[in-house]
Amino acid sequence: MRSRPVQTRPAIGVFDSGTGGLTLVREIMRQLPDEPVIYFGDTARVPYGSKSPETVIRFSLEDAAFLLGKGIRLLVAACNTASSVSMPALREYSSVPVVGVIEPGAMAAAKATRTGIVGVIGTNGTISSGAYQKALRDAGGIKAVIAQPCPLLVPLVEEGWLDHRITVEIVEEYMAPLIRERIDTLVLGCTHYPLLKSVFSQVMGPGVTLVDSAESTVSAVREILGAAGGAGGAEAPPEHAFYVSDIPLKFQEIAQRFLGRSIPLVTQVEVGDA
Repeated sequence: MRSRPVQTRPAIGVFDSGTGGLTLVREIMRQLPDEPVIYFGDTARVPYGSKSPETVIRFSLEDAAFLLGKGIRLLVAACNTASSVSMPALREYSSVPVVGVIEPGAMAAAKATRTGIVGVIGTNGTISSGAYQKALRDAGGIKAVIAQPCPLLVPLVEEGWLDHRITVEIVEEYMAPLIRERIDTLVLGCTHYPLLKSVFSQVMGPGVTLVDSAESTVSAVREILGAAGGAGGAEAPPEHAFYVSDIPLKFQEIAQRFLGRSIPLVTQVEVGDA
């Protein structure tokens, strides 16, 4: 009987404040099916968007330290809040390349817009940082950026209220200023928000393009791995691992439903324990 090849490829490390980063993991599995992933969801301290920049940077570095301790070869900050304030610190700290979600998402929005009027939504931390607004303007071709914080959406997603009438009503309230400004492209500036795509589509209508930065972020990851000579060609199927800082059984249920596949047993860890 032929033995199964042993996986030797180091994993891509992904961290997020909770379950939202699974949108990016799903995209990695689609675009880079040979790549193993180690995911850390900081479910004990979600959401990051209501925390101060100093606290988010500290949390991000602790998350990075945990994943680096697992021998990863590339680190993805799937959390938009972390990407908006922590990238300089993460890149200085990390011994491997670090990819955030903001610049790839901004570039995708710049390509998608027809009128140059783009909306971006996110947590308080992401929007107040101004990182998306700057990245969109730097991308070129943008006439106006309408930014709207949506702090209630992450708790609703974490609760699983993806199509609840209360969720629809809250989205309608948040989207009203963007609709008045006649945006034609909406950047979902939080990894949790793609789970509400159907609600956003219902509220915004067919004339507004929704931009999920996960797809463009994973394209950037693929380019980095390709340049390093390490993308694709694995001999053995990838083995993924999932860690959280709280409520592993709930996370496992959400992850398997969202990814559409079974996953290994989710392990609960204290942040900082390698």
